[in-house]
Amino acid sequence: MMKNIQRSRLPIWKTSGMVILFCGLLITNAWAQKIQVEDLKTEYQKNPLGIDATAPRLSWKISANQRNVMQDSYQIRVGRDSISVKSGKELIWDSGLQKNEHSVLLPYAGPPLESGTRYYWQVKVKDNQGKESPWSEIQFWQMGLLNKSDWTAQWIGAAPTDTLAGPSPIFRKAFPLDGKIRSATLHITAHGIYEAMINGKRVGKDHMAPGWTSYNDRLLYQNYEVTDLLKTGHNVIGFSLGDGWYRGRLGFDGQRSFYGKRLAGLVQLEVIYQDGSRKTIQSDGSWKFTKGPVQFSDLYDGEVYDARLEKNGWSAVGYNDQGWMPVSIVPASTAALVSSIAPLARKHEEFKVLRVIKTPKGETVLDFGQNLVGWVQFKLTGKAGATIKMEHGEVLDKEGNFYDANLRSAKQHIQYTFKGNGEETYEPHFTYVGFRYVKVIGYTGAIDPAAFKGIAVYADMAPTGTFNTSNPLLNQLHHNIQWGQKGNFLDVPTDCPQRDERLGWTGDAQVFFRTAAFNMDVAGFFTKWMKDVAGDQLPNGSVPFVVPNVLGKNATGSAGWGDVATIVPWNMYLAYGDKEILKNQYPSMKAWVDFMQNTSKNDLWNTGFHFGDWLYFHIQDDSDGRSAVTDKYLIAQSFYAHSTQLLINAARVLGNKEDERKYGDLLKRIKKAYVNEYMSQNGRLVSGTQTAYVLALNFDMLPEDMRAQAVDKLVRNIKDYGNHLTTGFLGTPYLCEVLTRFGRNDIAYELLLQETYPSWLYPVKMGATTIWERWDGIKPDGSFQTTGMNSFNHYAYGAIGDWMYRIMAGLDTDETGPGYKKITIRPKPGGKIAHAAASLNTQYGIAGSDWTIENGRFKLKVTIPANTTAAILLPGAANVEVTESKQPLSKIKELTGIKNQGNDLEVYAGSGTYTFEYAIKL
Repeated sequence: MMKNIQRSRLPIWKTSGMVILFCGLLITNAWAQKIQVEDLKTEYQKNPLGIDATAPRLSWKISANQRNVMQDSYQIRVGRDSISVKSGKELIWDSGLQKNEHSVLLPYAGPPLESGTRYYWQVKVKDNQGKESPWSEIQFWQMGLLNKSDWTAQWIGAAPTDTLAGPSPIFRKAFPLDGKIRSATLHITAHGIYEAMINGKRVGKDHMAPGWTSYNDRLLYQNYEVTDLLKTGHNVIGFSLGDGWYRGRLGFDGQRSFYGKRLAGLVQLEVIYQDGSRKTIQSDGSWKFTKGPVQFSDLYDGEVYDARLEKNGWSAVGYNDQGWMPVSIVPASTAALVSSIAPLARKHEEFKVLRVIKTPKGETVLDFGQNLVGWVQFKLTGKAGATIKMEHGEVLDKEGNFYDANLRSAKQHIQYTFKGNGEETYEPHFTYVGFRYVKVIGYTGAIDPAAFKGIAVYADMAPTGTFNTSNPLLNQLHHNIQWGQKGNFLDVPTDCPQRDERLGWTGDAQVFFRTAAFNMDVAGFFTKWMKDVAGDQLPNGSVPFVVPNVLGKNATGSAGWGDVATIVPWNMYLAYGDKEILKNQYPSMKAWVDFMQNTSKNDLWNTGFHFGDWLYFHIQDDSDGRSAVTDKYLIAQSFYAHSTQLLINAARVLGNKEDERKYGDLLKRIKKAYVNEYMSQNGRLVSGTQTAYVLALNFDMLPEDMRAQAVDKLVRNIKDYGNHLTTGFLGTPYLCEVLTRFGRNDIAYELLLQETYPSWLYPVKMGATTIWERWDGIKPDGSFQTTGMNSFNHYAYGAIGDWMYRIMAGLDTDETGPGYKKITIRPKPGGKIAHAAASLNTQYGIAGSDWTIENGRFKLKVTIPANTTAAILLPGAANVEVTESKQPLSKIKELTGIKNQGNDLEVYAGSGTYTFEYAIKL
């Protein structure tokens, strides 16, 4: 009976199997064709608080597992809560279906947005093949306090006599909340740097807030979601203050209190109850303060902390504050309060002690293996009143002793006094240090390496780029470049993070920007800083040497430094496709070019102070004239032309035809004046240095028929120095790029792979873990360069990274489709390198170029994100049989425009992953 039943069902089972198989194929096919929208951002951020743009710009990425996907149209909907957005009902804005391929930085176009209000949004798209995505996940943004009248809080501080460096004040206020809490947002800023607490817990993950701006003009405030820290009933809010940039040491000569003498805080807590009613808790005369355990703090000199003076539970409910004093109301700041959307400093990588060293001098030194910026956290026990002191340095001297003479007057000392109550955990609150080595003084217990850890602290920038090669030294160079960036991008782009300087040098920032934008998402970081570049610009258009400017009005106007006003905005536009940065910075760009024009005579800019090609190769007692000295006014004229060209580019993008014509005419005169003043009839420049020829070639200063001989002179100079570079800060970034552009890629690789001084790899061979300020910070005999200027964490020479990523690996953006909307893949192999790969998480998704040379064959793997296209140049592939995924190119429908370009083969491709392979002659 059973057999009959089974036998009778067999045809049905077979039929069902066919149906299941058929359905499975349909499902699989549907999945293969699926597109999704993901990684939604508002003004470069995911779910940001404190947006002050009246028309926030929205971006998203398209995920697709097939080739040649482009967005055909999109639809955005925005509401005041997630329910309305999800249902599509009671929206405040529905864009409707917009036929538009742009998916990056699209401005909100609905009704006016309200101060402090949270808005939810989602998006769906349709692609060029007719497929429609589902609605994305719902994300949000929250507006900041848009109007001055939105602020009801008062500035509060300690006693009026608190005008000198000393113990950090701590402030508190107890308050009730009577209903069920729907949401709560804390708006907070300070004169000084602050740490905020609610009910005994730290607010947020940021450090060194509110960050450094030109405090007299702009002061940032932060916005924190604190709903989970509050409760119905009794609550306490508090904060502590350190001197920071506002009142601490800044610049040279022991300068203090540059912005003011009194620390103060401004706090406004906005609570919304479940019934929609609101309550505001703000800083005012009802708060109390006392002195905390931080007895001294300074960015240059470190921190002194006495744990015996801790006020246990001071920011929690139930603490007795009867001995605390009433706060003082401080006059309101005249600076504009601006919501911070820039990334603040946060804790990132942690480092264990690699070894405990007993130096020849008998010092106890901890080696963390990496030159980093941040601090050391420890967990130790000690008797009440006992102290431990930590001094920080970057290197050991040639004998193996602790060394910190290159810090100049900066101390970088941490001193901690134990309270004697079991294991105690400490890390600094209001300082940071640059170090690899830590000298431990005064601790009488055994040194357990596990009790200490180094914590890297830098701006919370998402890593975006990766790079690796078959050469371990180049990989270490890339590592050093990244760590030079991390260490100097704590809040503004500083020159160095350890000595008594740590300033936002404009020249360093402009030469390094493109490298920085590959390694990390620096859009918010530089948008914030460039506003201060414009804000600190003098009325005549001159740009300061450092921003924020703490060196005075006379420290402005140097070529290569002031050009940050044009170079960074233009390169931000290329890196992110952000037209708004050009629009906002355009007056500053124009003012800088006008400054140069107004201080020129007969179109020659040959006046004023200039740093020149800073830290170029030079020789002591140079009787043979081998030092690579470049005429400073030749350099100035070159950058005058370059900034004018970038201004023309910006005018073209912004549709300013009048300025495009006006400055186009000026550029012709600038170049003519250059040729007349600095070049002989035979094409010889008045300075025969590498930098002189590199700038002339890179900025197109020479007539076209004179460029080939200029390249020959450049190459001859390089060979004359034994295939070594001699360039300084201004020539180095363009050196390899010029050589590759003018057909001497072989010499570019010779320089890159040079291992002896001066070269990029010499510090690597000497054990560097970051980029050095000088080519020979440590000399071959182990001795040091002058202590007056010898940082071992100074990113400027790391600008070679740009060439490594864009030219060696070949991953770049097309200027006609900035922000990697149009990608170029043009690798330039050489130097017996067998492999190089770069990937970049663009605003559209991952783009990548990964090439290998093996057994005479060249393999190139290309990754192109959805909603972008790429122009691919295959080196040495002209008239060679090339395959893609083992198929002839003619059979790959996604590849178009296939044609020879000299010895290379050009191919255009839509999104997707492609693998090209062919025989190559080296």
